[in-house]
Amino acid sequence: MALLNVVPARYRAAIWLGAGHGCRLGEAMGMEQGVRCVDHDRAELHIVQQLRYAPQQHGGFYLSEPKAGSSGTVDLDPVVGQVLAEHVRDFPPVPVELVDVTSGDPARRSVPLLFTTRRGNPFTDRTWSREWADWRDAAGWPKEHGTFHALRHFFATTLITNHAEPQEVQRMLRHKTLRITLETYVHWWPKRDRPRGIVGSVLRSALKSQDQA
Repeated sequence: MALLNVVPARYRAAIWLGAGHGCRLGEAMGMEQGVRCVDHDRAELHIVQQLRYAPQQHGGFYLSEPKAGSSGTVDLDPVVGQVLAEHVRDFPPVPVELVDVTSGDPARRSVPLLFTTRRGNPFTDRTWSREWADWRDAAGWPKEHGTFHALRHFFATTLITNHAEPQEVQRMLRHKTLRITLETYVHWWPKRDRPRGIVGSVLRSALKSQDQA
């Protein structure tokens, strides 16, 4: 909440995508207006692309698939959906000519990005980091580990501490395997008292039933 209070309104929805849906920075910066990414009617969020910047490739900015194995469709959180709708209303997306390689074959198209700089340009990691450092410091976040990716960890641990099943956390994080989810967040799952004597109790009950018969 401290972070949301200091981030400028035009970028606040990106924070919601990180904290409310576990989006990585490139995935949030690659979000575009329309059902390709946000389908309000079906209440779905399609995480199918990320914004990347490589001066030697595709003219600089381009869209690629998210981190290997993490593309997917998840339920659009109603609160996040409302924030995104208000963001589009208040800050109309800026069409940017980008090369899209998500289908394998590079194709240049006009992409209505949800988040751009005040000059209407996509964010590079360096440009975003400069802005983020000011917001982080103003919010009192730690310099170490206080990155945009921390919002993804907040998302995951909030699901876990509110009793979401491991498979559901995996699905929402779009981890390729359940093992990745469990190994990353093993210390966050609530520990239960270890049951004792389960098998013995079952056998004793069965023996009693047999004796009674």
